[in-house]
Amino acid sequence: MQNEINVTQLILFCHEEMETRDYSEDYKCRVSKAWDALVEWMDSHHIDKFSPEIGNTFLDEKVGTHLPGKDLIKSQRVCVRAIRMLISLHTKGYIEEHSPTTEHIFTGELGKLFLHYLDYLTNVLKRKKSTVSSAEYYLFRFYSFLVSHGYDINDIGFDIIESFNSEQGYSLPTQHNSAGIIRRFLRFLYQSGISELDYGIYVASDNYRIREGKLPSTYTEEEIRKVLSCIDRSSAIGKRDYLILILAAEYGWRNGDIRHFRLDHIDWDRNEIRFYQHKTGNPVSFPLLSSVGNAIIDYLKNGRPLTDAPEVILSVEPSRKSKPLSASRVSSIAGNYFGKSGLSALNTRHIGTHAFRHSLASNMISREVPLPVISGILGHSTTESTKTYLKVDYTQLKKCTLHMPANHSPFYKRGGIWV
Repeated sequence: MQNEINVTQLILFCHEEMETRDYSEDYKCRVSKAWDALVEWMDSHHIDKFSPEIGNTFLDEKVGTHLPGKDLIKSQRVCVRAIRMLISLHTKGYIEEHSPTTEHIFTGELGKLFLHYLDYLTNVLKRKKSTVSSAEYYLFRFYSFLVSHGYDINDIGFDIIESFNSEQGYSLPTQHNSAGIIRRFLRFLYQSGISELDYGIYVASDNYRIREGKLPSTYTEEEIRKVLSCIDRSSAIGKRDYLILILAAEYGWRNGDIRHFRLDHIDWDRNEIRFYQHKTGNPVSFPLLSSVGNAIIDYLKNGRPLTDAPEVILSVEPSRKSKPLSASRVSSIAGNYFGKSGLSALNTRHIGTHAFRHSLASNMISREVPLPVISGILGHSTTESTKTYLKVDYTQLKKCTLHMPANHSPFYKRGGIWV
């Protein structure tokens, strides 16, 4: 069992966190009632200290589950969320943005193989948490399929893989991601000497291309200005959020580059920002625009916590104060202001930080900025990656339309009806 601590301390800290996150009074009241119910339950069971196991037991008794789900009524979802806040703070040191809807529990000898591979990804290959989480998600689906049908690793063949894909009902992109992860897992077992055969050969490769058929979500320059104007820059949080979005809008930075933006990346003497992209490792440099420079200075002077942390943009939430923001937090900040902007058709367009990147590229193309220049700004290794934005250059595409000659066929005059 994990270490037990005083539940009152956890609750007080979570109260501070909700204040910082600006939760509504109604929601804070309902969450507090759930905590009161937990304290009362612990007293009735003569439990002095809180632990994740105790929190889950309370939820199992009161709600019937310790995981959120669509089948729960609103009060039950709030109760689960309230206890998950305490568990997250206890185990991770901060409150997770969203409570997980499933638990990935690998058991038995078969489960050990999956856990061994996930440990390899984490501690040997040093993969990012998001990469390991993605692998865990897909592998748990595969593990559950094998267990439910009584299969072992040595049973795997083309028919089992085909049956798995059919049962999951994955879309083509999801099936592509799943297949890659499962193939690497099976090859790891072979290369590690755990299995005698490379069962990865039964996971057929496909020719799926991520960019085929997809149009980037873009916004006009006027729409981007409207999103930025929604930010209240009088508060510390507003100054931070404005800096996040101005970096995305002016430079097209990815989420990772914003989160890993460091003070030593800024050359104030040369009015320049230089660093290696978080995703690609490519070196990039940007002129320190006055709009960006003023936003940085305003945030450093009036919004950033006092700390020696090298990252520029930091959290002000109690449980993560003076620590870099998470990827999901940066995305939610962007989505929040898109929602406040009142722009139309948001349900058909992306509203994360990448929408700013797509829009910057699209708007530069509409101004006829050369493709190599756009590639350099976005940090693309070649112009091939940048060419995807040509799909949304409707003005230039209209110039490529071909004249359709008149069709005087009796068949078409009758509206395509055979006599």
